[in-house]
Amino acid sequence: MSTGAAPRGRRPGAPDTRAAILAAARTSFADKGFAGTTIRGVAGEAGVDAALVHHYFGTKDDLFLAAMELPVDPRQVIGPVVDGGVDGAGERLLRAFLALWDDPEVSPVLVGFVRSVLQPGGERLLTEGFLPVVLLPVGEALGLDHPEVRMPLLMSQVAGLIVTRYLVRLEPIASLPADAVVATYAPVLQHYLTADLPDLLR
Repeated sequence: MSTGAAPRGRRPGAPDTRAAILAAARTSFADKGFAGTTIRGVAGEAGVDAALVHHYFGTKDDLFLAAMELPVDPRQVIGPVVDGGVDGAGERLLRAFLALWDDPEVSPVLVGFVRSVLQPGGERLLTEGFLPVVLLPVGEALGLDHPEVRMPLLMSQVAGLIVTRYLVRLEPIASLPADAVVATYAPVLQHYLTADLPDLLR
């Protein structure tokens, strides 16, 4: 019998059922990419009804992020970046990024995710999942011209920072204070967002 008010949000669901759905989703996203994965296909692999996947996880975007087991929803972290408009968006994005990656409780999980992306086939989680689900909507919300070009350029810079600062710990990048990282990298990110693109990239 219930002893208090019902919790808000989606019900967590039976652990075995949720685990089966997430396992099927991870496999599908890795093997087929984001575009090739369907809620119905994940449900079939997990042995459940598609409506149950929607009930537990919502949209395919939500399922993708849940399957990646990230410690935070990156869409919520990036929200303030969009709300502030395009001016200074590079710096706001980088500060939000550093706040997560420099957190000793969060960083190991993020490093683990990146290492999984670097495994054979894992690149599809980034190119066909994280990019269209998280980053491209940011470029569109900021009103950028050619967001399909600008956001991958920005991602290339951020990916390089992740590898050098957090994976291989290349000095002096690994030991730079956050403000120094922002002073160094934010202008480059802003350039990718707002500078004129070379004709070959348009």
